[in-house]
This record gives sequence, structure tokens and C-alpha cells, in this order.
Amino acid sequence: MTLQDSLTGKSAHERAFSRTNTGRASTEHFYANLKPFDNFSQITHFDRYLPLPRDWFIGVADVVQSTTAIKTGRYKAVNTVGAAVLVAITNALPELCFPYVFGGDGATVAIPGKYLDEVKYALARTAAWADDTLDLVLRVAIVPVSAVRAAGHDVRVARYAASENVSYAMFTGGGMAWAEGQLKKGEFKVRRAPLNAKPDLSGLYCGFGPIPTEQGTILSIIAIPVEEQRSYAALVADVLALIEFSSRRSGHPLPEGGPLPAWLGGKVQRLLDKHSSHAHLLTAIADALRAIKTRFVLSAGIRMGQFKPRKYRREISNNTDFRKFDDGLKMTVDCSPDIADAIEARLVSAQLSGVCVAGTHRQTSAHLTCYVPSNIRSDHVHFVDGADGGYAAAAAKLKVGKTAVMAGMAAARAVDTPAAP
Repeated sequence: MTLQDSLTGKSAHERAFSRTNTGRASTEHFYANLKPFDNFSQITHFDRYLPLPRDWFIGVADVVQSTTAIKTGRYKAVNTVGAAVLVAITNALPELCFPYVFGGDGATVAIPGKYLDEVKYALARTAAWADDTLDLVLRVAIVPVSAVRAAGHDVRVARYAASENVSYAMFTGGGMAWAEGQLKKGEFKVRRAPLNAKPDLSGLYCGFGPIPTEQGTILSIIAIPVEEQRSYAALVADVLALIEFSSRRSGHPLPEGGPLPAWLGGKVQRLLDKHSSHAHLLTAIADALRAIKTRFVLSAGIRMGQFKPRKYRREISNNTDFRKFDDGLKMTVDCSPDIADAIEARLVSAQLSGVCVAGTHRQTSAHLTCYVPSNIRSDHVHFVDGADGGYAAAAAKLKVGKTAVMAGMAAARAVDTPAAP
């Protein structure tokens, strides 16, 4: 059975879901009704992924020329824009539970058609804010799920519980990758809002500095399946086993007790805190003092009212999205150089065998960008990426490998195809 077959056939999970969730009105709560799983090794149990309702849409956004921005040391700003997409939509739809994935230099969401106008408005304003405030061009598209399926792909989703407080969406079916390809072609485009339009980015926090590796390497990994399901599942199991048994805390890139923010919060955070692009010097000083206070409170563990700093820092680590499945395995892990070598060797072998296309990137620290709607609640979410290119750099290397793999497969098919008489 091919991977495509496994993603289009109805599973027992899907049939049961269909019996209890019929009709257009029920699709709004489709994702909220999915039962999360908490064992990450089950991400290749594809029968637990259910198809998005036909009246849903995919919102996809990425930073144009992010590679250039990375080379000039602006990856923190790139990450911030990617997270801002998710924050803007969450704030626009505070009561809606919807699936999303952070991609480093962008983000992808899936939303019911009922909320199309609100999401389009939030994305247009986020694109304007990225350009006007951070001088980064964010391209945005909204793609109907019906268009994805008409093109021969699907979007199926599951929920992975990273902790008891936070779950993240896992996507398969090839539809998200296809939607991103349409974005880059300029299809289904959403234009940016007028000058100085701003989304609601309340709760967006990017005051952490680079988080250094504890084991030698922060490794960004992307491995996208090509065809056969069983071999790809074995590959994922092998990669996870290498990390699980040779790295502390399954390769988690953050310290168990949680990271500490930078003393001054960082340049991007100060831009977010300003009330205008021409904020007075006193405002900048106030921002710096607030950042110093935050660092001191978290470091000393000083309880302030209902806020419990040590608990909050542990939750930062527990609630982080350092591993995911977004039409393929994506991870940012802390491991030794030897384990990084072993993982890369396994991925190269799988790529040469036509099982996957893959890309990795090594760095010595990680970036963290956060959405904290309240510091006394436990459902704050944290998006992690490598600090020196991360997923964007791994994806660039994957593109090179993909070209070679596809050429090899085409050549093999040509050899196996008998010549016409």
C-alpha cells in the first residue's frame, strides 16, 4: 500500500467520527472534537488522521527571501513574523479551536469557512505589520480545501498533546505542501492591508535570547515521505530511537526548568512593545526596565500574586513545539555531534532509497517565540526553531535533494518501462 492510499482510505476512526459528526453545522468544532494522542512515536499511525471538512480553508503565509534575511542575522525577526500569523488569527477568533503549524519562516492554519473574512482580515493586517514594522515581506494565501482535493491531494489532521495543557496539530496528505506551492506561485493571494494597519498581537513575546545547546548541536530536521508508507514509518522510528536513547529528554532543545529571557528583551521585543514607530526615548527605557524586571523575577522565582515563576518556566519547556508532523517529520533537537551524524546518515540512506527527501541544518543555539495570552494560565504556547537558519535552511537543502531523488526515480521508471514496439 502506498502512502497516498493510506491517507485517502477511510479508517475506523474516520467512520466513527462521520457517524457522530454529520452536517455542515458540526464542522466548526471538528478539530476541537479530535481526541489528542500523547505518544509522539504514533505520528506515523496514519489511521488516526482525519480529513478536514470540505467547507474549510487553509491559510498559508511565509516570509519572502527569508534566506537573505537569515544571512544578515535577522532570523529572530523572521521567526517573529511566522508566530505573529498564528497570534493574529488566535486573537481574532479567541473562542475557536483550530489547527495550525509554525514553520520557522511562516505558518499554516486551517479554519472553517464560517470565519473566512476574519482570517483574511487578520492575515492582511499581519502582512502590513511585517512590512511596515520589520521590513519583511509576508506573502499570504487562503486556499479552499476543495481546491486541494481537486488537485489530487488531501489535508488530514490529528492532535498531539505536547503536555497536559497544550496540543499541536499534525498534518498529512500532501495538501499543506501543495497549498504552500500555490502560495509561492501567487495563487489564491491575499493582499496586504493599507499602510500602518496592525493586527492584534497581544500575547506575542520574543524576548528570549539564543538558547545554547547542552549536548553540542541543535539539529533542524525535515524528512518528507515520497511513496511507500511502511519504509517511511520505519525511517521515522529509527530517527526517533536515535534521539530518544542517545539524548536527554528526547532531544528537547530547552532546559527542563525553562529558559530565561534576555536582560533587555531583545530588539524585536522592544519593537513590539513600542506604542508607535516613533516612540519616545522614555518609552524605550521603560521597555528595557520591564525586560530586566521580567528576567529578575523569573530567575529568582519570586512569586507575584497568582504568578508562579518556576511553574511558568517549566511549562515553557513542556509546551514547546520542538517536534511535529507537517506532511513530514520536522524537529529541532539538541543532540551530540555523533548522533547528528547518525541521523543524517540514516536520512541520506533513506533518500537514496527513494523513501523520503530530507534536509538538516546544524547550529549551536535555538530561538524561541511565544504566545502568552496570560501568565497565570498554563496554556501558553512556544514555537522553537534553530537560531542560525533552522527549518528554512534545512528546507533549502531538502530542495536540492528532492531534485536529485525525483530525477533518479524518473530514470528508474524509464528503465523499467518497456520500449514501444
